[in-house]
Amino acid sequence: MSAETVSRDAAAALWYVSRRQGQPPREAIETPGEVPGGNGLRVGIQGEPGSFSHQAAKQLMETCKVVPFALSADVFTALAGEQIDAAVIPIENSLAGSVVEHFDLLLTHDVCVEQETLLRIHHNLIALPGVDISGIERVFSHPVALAQCRDFLADHPRMEAFSFYDTAGSVKQLVELQDHHAAAIASAAAAAYYGAQILAANIEDNRENFTRFFLVRRRKDAQTRAGANKVSIAFSLENRPGSLVAALADLSSLGTNLTKIESRPVHGKPWEYIFYVDCQIRDADEADLSVKALAPHCAMVKELGRYPEAAR
Repeated sequence: MSAETVSRDAAAALWYVSRRQGQPPREAIETPGEVPGGNGLRVGIQGEPGSFSHQAAKQLMETCKVVPFALSADVFTALAGEQIDAAVIPIENSLAGSVVEHFDLLLTHDVCVEQETLLRIHHNLIALPGVDISGIERVFSHPVALAQCRDFLADHPRMEAFSFYDTAGSVKQLVELQDHHAAAIASAAAAAYYGAQILAANIEDNRENFTRFFLVRRRKDAQTRAGANKVSIAFSLENRPGSLVAALADLSSLGTNLTKIESRPVHGKPWEYIFYVDCQIRDADEADLSVKALAPHCAMVKELGRYPEAAR
């Protein structure tokens, strides 16, 4: 083994050791810039170019200019400060469940959900060009992606899995390091974007793996799309026995179909909760009536947006 190879491997090992906790490295997306391509609205995402959020943004707005950020909170701050025109955020995965941080951010910012889309999640084992799968010793990806590929990793016990801050970010960094013994689990788009190769495609355990994404705009700029048949609402209840049952019963009396309910703790108020619901609606009047039906039972009601339900 040459001195150059030893030096390169030592540098890679040192770099990875400092990042095994899955936190974004300081240099990752430290100064957000637009991803090349697109001439439309500036759309912020959390994650690196080539991520699933990047794919979802392009699926929602093909000509948009994608602007990546390291943290979801930074995306919402940029949206509020008019540095970007919109944001695309994952809200729920069919296997891993809800992205709870994003519910909190939707509540605390003056924003509105304008559209939703579903993205089929395909995970791929990705490495540098010319690398053989037999030489892979370590695999990096977001913890959720690693968890969704347990069967593949169990079938390849030589590969040690490490959590990373982002699926596409793991591809970006192995390419920058030129680590021939590492691989990443990420999308095919990430492999193409960073010039890497797919060693094994569609390695996810469950083929029914979808993520629902929201397109979010500043409330003053948001428009209700034609065909809007779904409304998202946040509310907190008065502290009375049976208040949740009564609130949901009034919704049901309208014939409104409740498709999702989620609860989140109220920060600073132990054992108090914010509830988030999605309802199918027949028209705009039913959305208005749903909000009004909740009001007598609630200390707070906020409509988060009405939009067309995404087709699978």
